[in-house]
Amino acid sequence: MKSLILTLLAPLLWLIRLLLALLILFEEWGWEPLSRGMAWIGRLPVFRQLERAIKALPPYAALGILLLPTLALLPVKLLALWLISIGRTGVGLLVILLAKLVGTAIVARLFQLTQPALLQLPWFARLYARWTAWKTGLLDWVHAWPVWQAAQAWKRAIKSALRR
Repeated sequence: MKSLILTLLAPLLWLIRLLLALLILFEEWGWEPLSRGMAWIGRLPVFRQLERAIKALPPYAALGILLLPTLALLPVKLLALWLISIGRTGVGLLVILLAKLVGTAIVARLFQLTQPALLQLPWFARLYARWTAWKTGLLDWVHAWPVWQAAQAWKRAIKSALRR
């Protein structure tokens, strides 16, 4: 009976895994460039001092700072849902997309700044290690696909052609 249930659920579990992998790939794609962009902004004198102060925070204060963008963007996301509910779907979706982009950029930079402090928390270090291992396994699963490998070869060929 248990194996029958697992057999029936296998396609659903595969689809969930695929959707999670795509979400993580999207985040990974944006994380580095957005973080670099925020680091560039962080070189401005006013932000340089702010970044220094964030780096010096104790672990739980660093955790609070890392969670702050999520709370700050909540009203923006509610505004987007309201816009969608009154028929301004395009504008609402644009607001959600921009909020996601800005939020990812800020969280990426804040995580870089607070990671050393956060890893001093034993529970955070354990969760982060588990998350990293799980994410690596999921991305390895995607990278093993022939479609992924063909797309990467195609991307390398295009880059090579553009360099010439």
